[in-house]
Amino acid sequence: MPKIELVTAIESTIDVCFDLARSIDLHKISTAKTNEEAIAGVTSGLIGLNEVVTWQATHFGIKQKLTSKITAFERPYYFVDEQLNGAFKSIYHEHKFEQVSGKVMMHDIFEFESPYGVFGQLFNRLVLTNYLRKLLIERNSIIKEFAETDKWRSLIINQ
Repeated sequence: MPKIELVTAIESTIDVCFDLARSIDLHKISTAKTNEEAIAGVTSGLIGLNEVVTWQATHFGIKQKLTSKITAFERPYYFVDEQLNGAFKSIYHEHKFEQVSGKVMMHDIFEFESPYGVFGQLFNRLVLTNYLRKLLIERNSIIKEFAETDKWRSLIINQ
């Protein structure tokens, strides 16, 4: 099962970073290239424990749906989202946050399993792991941009 691990240093507070990472509205902004849209469940605002969202997006020219659920949640340090339904055999995404010397260290641990046995494993190695890593890096750079400026206020104030 492929595993992508990223650490992003952000000059902000842990509360702001945590809330931005679970913001449905920021997720839409950070995935604009794939036309990602929340179409069912929690479709705006902040998602929380045991809540579900269904996303529709276009990847590799194919429109797809993915439903995920927040299965663990300890504000502002940790949450997990897991795929319930979608194109993958499984997705497990841990989000961890720690305040270190005035910065927030945001850790992503993203594990996924593709269907189709050996063909899926080959696709993971040749294409999918790098593709997903780039999407996560892009998303984290948007979280960082919003957290380090006043842009975050429009997304998480009054939530």
